[in-house]
Amino acid sequence: MEAAALNLSWLVRVRWFVWAAQALLLVWATAGLRIELQVGALVALLVLGLGSNAAVFFWQRRGRASEDVILAVMLLDVLLHTAFFFLSGGPFNPFTTLYLVNVALGTVVLSRGRQWAQLVVSSAGFASLFVLEKLAPESWQLPNHAQLMRLHLAGMLVAFAVASAFIVTFMERVVSSLRRREAELASARALAAKNEKLAALTTLAAGAAHELATPLGTIALASKELVRALEAKDAPQAWREDAVLVREQVQRCREILQQMSASSGELAAEGFVRVTVGEWVSLALAAVKDSARVKRPTLETPVVQGPKLAMAQALSSLVRNALQAAKTSVELRARVDGPRLVLEVVDDGPGLAPEVRAHLGEPFFTTRAPGQGMGLGVFLARTLATQLGGTLDYEAPRGGGTLARLTLPLAGELT
Repeated sequence: MEAAALNLSWLVRVRWFVWAAQALLLVWATAGLRIELQVGALVALLVLGLGSNAAVFFWQRRGRASEDVILAVMLLDVLLHTAFFFLSGGPFNPFTTLYLVNVALGTVVLSRGRQWAQLVVSSAGFASLFVLEKLAPESWQLPNHAQLMRLHLAGMLVAFAVASAFIVTFMERVVSSLRRREAELASARALAAKNEKLAALTTLAAGAAHELATPLGTIALASKELVRALEAKDAPQAWREDAVLVREQVQRCREILQQMSASSGELAAEGFVRVTVGEWVSLALAAVKDSARVKRPTLETPVVQGPKLAMAQALSSLVRNALQAAKTSVELRARVDGPRLVLEVVDDGPGLAPEVRAHLGEPFFTTRAPGQGMGLGVFLARTLATQLGGTLDYEAPRGGGTLARLTLPLAGELT
């Protein structure tokens, strides 16, 4: 359907030029070559051609394009052109090459059966010119042989150039547009395949987090009791420090697993709830240590829907990344764009290097020092946004820094 709309839009453009060329032919033949023609009938055909194109233009603007409509328009052109050529030189009219334009265009924009139907009708229209001139009443004012030869020889080069230009221009643009569309579809398919892989990785991460949560909880409890026992028995300071270190590292592992499980809303079997922007931002900033440097959005009333803790975790990751890059502060902006909420995280840092932007969002890619991050924040935030029907994009503002744009459907738009 989209290809048909594209083809019909280009066909409309070509028809404007074709009928304009026919009008110039009429003026040239009557005023330049002084050939006597049925001007009234020819003007009526020009009006029909231009009027039909206006009707097709408004028809395709209403989204009613199809191959049947394209074929009908081409067949109408064959009939109108045949009548026009009959009254302006018959087979001697140099613009009969326009039959080839329709044939060439049909091979690009029509399916096989319709191509042949259009070819047969075009061939019949051209062949009829050799018969119609013999059947025309003597009272009709048609060009004589000498006038026809002048018209033919003078216009043959012009007609060839015009027809060739139409064919090359139209076919090149249609093919280019179709190639762009195919590239977009290929990109969409690649993105869908990537999303499937990321979803599988997310599911794996959530499962690993669930399985590891129990033994880590046991280790955390045991290390806590060990610390108490060492303190009670006045054990060496180094032993107690080691026990505390074990407990801290276990807690860090639990936080990492919590972050991994947050991508799919696995936290505490979390379901979808309605949450305002204000609640979402407050929950996210509560998990950020340096939240005083973050400027909250002025718009807080719009409502979105999703796993609240997972959404907060995703936004917290974006804010932490921005704070790490920021020179002074980070600003959160919120606005409603039609049926969607746009939440932006803006920092005034140095911006993203090209090599970083190329890998941004890939799982386990991080610019932080070893031990300071796993490179899952952006990946999990983008995965969650995709699962909720939204997007996460990055851009470089004109004033410098980095802007992370998180777009989600408003609650009323989710099904």
